[in-house]
Amino acid sequence: MPQNIGGRFILATNVLDADKLSNEDVLREYKAQESTERGFRFLKDPLFFTSTVFLNSRKRVAALAMVLGLCLRVYSLGQRALRQSLKRDSQTIQNKLGKPTATPTLRWVFQCFMSIHLLTLAFLKQISNLSEQRCWILQFFGAPCRKYYLLC
Repeated sequence: MPQNIGGRFILATNVLDADKLSNEDVLREYKAQESTERGFRFLKDPLFFTSTVFLNSRKRVAALAMVLGLCLRVYSLGQRALRQSLKRDSQTIQNKLGKPTATPTLRWVFQCFMSIHLLTLAFLKQISNLSEQRCWILQFFGAPCRKYYLLC
């Protein structure tokens, strides 16, 4: 069966055993870099505040890079789990424009939850601003996450 080819690509690699890689393998690896680049763009965003950190030793820079890499990994795993849960249940959530999507970014979900607050009044914990839309999103996360929002 012929493949649907959308365009032409110039492929180059520094892999010395190039005969072990097919053109499709090289193209797939190249396209896979997009998610990695998107992740590093996320870390460089002013909202992440890494630009305000001043480090004066190589060890501290290396430590920060490791922590940021770990944060990016946790973020990627959370986003993947959310998308898999949506796919498993054949559901969607609203994106920034109010349109349904099965592939939301975790950053968008974080922004949706920014106005939620934990209040403690007379030793009673309450969550404020937990709307129906936010409860809908929370059902696609695990029980520990729902427990955090006092839903379990």
